[in-house]
Amino acid sequence: MFDEDASKEQLEYLRKVKAHKRMILILRILLLFVFFALWEIATRLKWMDSFIFSSPVRMINTIARLTADGSIYEHVLTTLWETVVGFVLGTLAGILIAIILWSSDTVSKVLEPYLVVANALPKIALGPVFIVWLGAGPLSIITVALTVSLIVTVLEVYTGFQEADSEKIRLVQSFGATRRQILTKVILPSSFPVMMNALKVNVGLSWVGVIVGEFLVSRAGLGYLIVYGGQVFQLDLVMTSVLILSVLAALMYFGVELLGKGISRNY
Repeated sequence: MFDEDASKEQLEYLRKVKAHKRMILILRILLLFVFFALWEIATRLKWMDSFIFSSPVRMINTIARLTADGSIYEHVLTTLWETVVGFVLGTLAGILIAIILWSSDTVSKVLEPYLVVANALPKIALGPVFIVWLGAGPLSIITVALTVSLIVTVLEVYTGFQEADSEKIRLVQSFGATRRQILTKVILPSSFPVMMNALKVNVGLSWVGVIVGEFLVSRAGLGYLIVYGGQVFQLDLVMTSVLILSVLAALMYFGVELLGKGISRNY
């Protein structure tokens, strides 16, 4: 009887959780709809200048025009490819450097001040330098994206390594675990939430790095469209590119979040 009552309570709790999640999703969609509706109404009533601020209808027309001539695919795929490559390289390199720092106290103490300075340095300012070194092409843009996200990844992941449970480390050491076994069996699993947070932060930083790189040197991409639209006063093109960027960044963020949940279920 007790087990049956507990089961009913659990099912009721799960129903409430699902209902709450549905309500959150509905409110999010409703908020977005209200935002775009008010935007359109404001431009139609001349509260806002549609030439300067564009409008949802004008952006839809711009997307339709870019789709009709096929140019939207080139620009979206160019920016998406550069962002994904910069994101993956920045994440992997950051985790690898964090592992090296954790493996050697000497290395970490020597490099710590340089990491602090590198984190404070406005990496975007190095964009023109990368263009001179690497040429005016995708490699420079990817390097800017990697540079923007790399140091943040190193610092966050290394901090997560340092905050691992010392009791667990001493326990596996008492059984004769090697440094490598401590890393793979204790440090990395316990730091997984930190690494996933670093990935989520890297999503935004990678997009920022790529767009800034495309601002500086690019013949294709959403950053190029924003610069071009501003130069020829086609602000519909600018706002449309920003909207597409927002959608792609959100999809990439939720993709990383789903990846983290999928990996967590396996452990």
